[in-house]
Amino acid sequence: MGMQTHINEDRNMSEYLYNPDILQKLDFSKSPAVFKPKISAANPGAEWMVVRPLQRADFDKGFLHLLSQLTSTGNITRKQFDERFTQMKMSGGHYVTVIEDTRSSKIIGAATLTVEQKFIHNCSLRGRLEDVVVNDTYRGQQLGKLIVVTVSLLAQQLGCYKMSLDCKDKLIKFYETLGYKLEPGNSNAMNMRFEDPS
Repeated sequence: MGMQTHINEDRNMSEYLYNPDILQKLDFSKSPAVFKPKISAANPGAEWMVVRPLQRADFDKGFLHLLSQLTSTGNITRKQFDERFTQMKMSGGHYVTVIEDTRSSKIIGAATLTVEQKFIHNCSLRGRLEDVVVNDTYRGQQLGKLIVVTVSLLAQQLGCYKMSLDCKDKLIKFYETLGYKLEPGNSNAMNMRFEDPS
């Protein structure tokens, strides 16, 4: 009985947020991004690197620490992480994709694709790119390009009619090299922030 519980816990921790097989099917030749040398989600360029969906076990692999290099994450407990993971998986439309350094079992890059269901464009889907981050000690290895192109191609594979993002002015040129464009008359980002409910 104890052994079965341990096996179920191990399976639960290795549970993916979404099916990882879809990443192996992405065609990087469809992206305008230039990789030197050529890399992809299936072949990220080093044997110790893997591109995959977020797993429950990534709580212990530094996922939240990585996100804290981007913005404030708060003090998220294992229970909170598991609950949010379950909510995201059950509701669908959340594709948190990570890059893991398997030598150290650490998450070194991440990006989120959120898919919105629309009535417009024939009940189409729209993708939103969020929370793009690469560990500062791994920068300069094309990992930012790799994670953004991966989730962008994933959006296309899922049938999104467009992919949108908000970024700082200094990152516009980077995203333009990956195929994103400022749309004349439609390049403003506006937000309404609310007080923390806690």
